[in-house]
Amino acid sequence: MASEKKIILVTGGSGLVGQAIKKVSEQDPRDDETFIFLSSKDADLKDPLATEKLFEKYHPTHVIHLAAMVGGLFTNMKHNLDFLRNNLLINDNVLQNSYKSGVKKVISCLSTCIFPDKTSYPIDETMIHDGPPHSSNFGYSYAKRLIDVQNHAYHQQHGCHFTSVIPTNVFGAHDNYNLEDSHVIPGLIHKAYIAKKEGKPLVAFGTGKPLRQFIYSLDLAKLFLWVLRDYDEIDPIILSVDEANEVSISDVAQMVADAFQLEHGIVLDTTKADGQYKKTASNNKLRRYLPDFQFTPLKEAIQHSVEWFNENYDIARK
Repeated sequence: MASEKKIILVTGGSGLVGQAIKKVSEQDPRDDETFIFLSSKDADLKDPLATEKLFEKYHPTHVIHLAAMVGGLFTNMKHNLDFLRNNLLINDNVLQNSYKSGVKKVISCLSTCIFPDKTSYPIDETMIHDGPPHSSNFGYSYAKRLIDVQNHAYHQQHGCHFTSVIPTNVFGAHDNYNLEDSHVIPGLIHKAYIAKKEGKPLVAFGTGKPLRQFIYSLDLAKLFLWVLRDYDEIDPIILSVDEANEVSISDVAQMVADAFQLEHGIVLDTTKADGQYKKTASNNKLRRYLPDFQFTPLKEAIQHSVEWFNENYDIARK
């Protein structure tokens, strides 16, 4: 029946995760699913009227909400107020218009940086609101935490099926490779590209000691589609590789250097800040649902990402 067809609006659809969902959804198409991938050119989601017009135009039944003001460690440190205000506006407009237009399900994308700075590890879904986030990006973190609060409030007051996912550090094709405000892997890839060209060592910021869990964008996209189709909780779910796959930044830098076959090694610039030492996340909840899900090995995923950057250097976001 036509009424059973899903029209899935993906905000932030031109970015890293949106493009991965596009690719995976095309590899695993369903007759009852139509995806619409939006970018910031389609509407300013900070604007209530523009957001309302967007929903009136497409009449989505489902929303994957990826759009956000995002940036790396140093950009966050400088602009906490901007990250707070802009993301509050975007999230409120998307969720309120989803409610008003009768959207059946919204999946919003959070981040592990929302968790308390002072906490025990591994962190899990029950610990989001247990204390203040790290001071370096508190604006972004609180704005993202409030999505979880809103999801429960919309469910309690209106019965809405709004939920959220919490990925660990995502990377892959279509990432943001800007040297000023990228995340760690795309930043290292761009710097390694330049180092290769100039015959210099790769310079990695910080001591290299912080630990992170990285998830390849195509793996995350597959999990997003599972959440869309099969995850029925309002409570969020962490989408992450296993704890055993946590790696140091210096190990990641080495994998990037190896993928580029750099000949002059790696230099650690210890005058730069490390950020949080670790944010180890438990994926026990995910594993209860999907015990056999296979993640792409990190070295292989970095190799794919480097190949994409080399092939798409002219069009990559830099």
